[in-house]
Amino acid sequence: MTPFQTETGTVLTIDRANIDTDQIIPARFLRKPRSAGYQNFLFHDLRANEPAFPLNAPGADRCTVLLAGENFGCGSSREGAVYALVDAGFRCVIAPSFGDIFASNAGKNGLLTITRPEADMARLRHLPQDPTITIDLPAQTLILADGTTVSFAVDAFRKRCLLEGLDDIGLTLEYSDDIAAWQDQDRLHRPWAMPG
Repeated sequence: MTPFQTETGTVLTIDRANIDTDQIIPARFLRKPRSAGYQNFLFHDLRANEPAFPLNAPGADRCTVLLAGENFGCGSSREGAVYALVDAGFRCVIAPSFGDIFASNAGKNGLLTITRPEADMARLRHLPQDPTITIDLPAQTLILADGTTVSFAVDAFRKRCLLEGLDDIGLTLEYSDDIAAWQDQDRLHRPWAMPG
């Protein structure tokens, strides 16, 4: 996955609570391969049924930071919801709270989730037209266009994975020397169990 250090991006605001994973990507699109371009299915039904939906606005397709409402990503555990956001270019979602499984899936796929209290969210929602935010993950700060900084918390393990671009496979490969040494020892003790 792409490492995350800093991101300066235009903000898209979807000010709704309880956006579930089926709204982020409807279930009927999950049978398609990831290579099909999951960004094409992001908020598909909301975009089709609501012409004023924020992602339909001109320039919205260039946004990389999403401001969302409370309990974003609730519902089923579909990883495709994260794929759709990442494939559409989003690097970070900021919300008062997240569905637990969504937040876990996000971190494993390079999407930073930042939880901020509602008072901060209200301030962020009232940024000027076409606002930009810089997210500095090493410093754990949001830097607003006027220079104001807002700190945020992030789990140390998730932060390391994001900074280094480590998904679950990358984490496992950190132990490749240990795995190879174990296989060599196992081959000596159980030669019948290991292919030549």
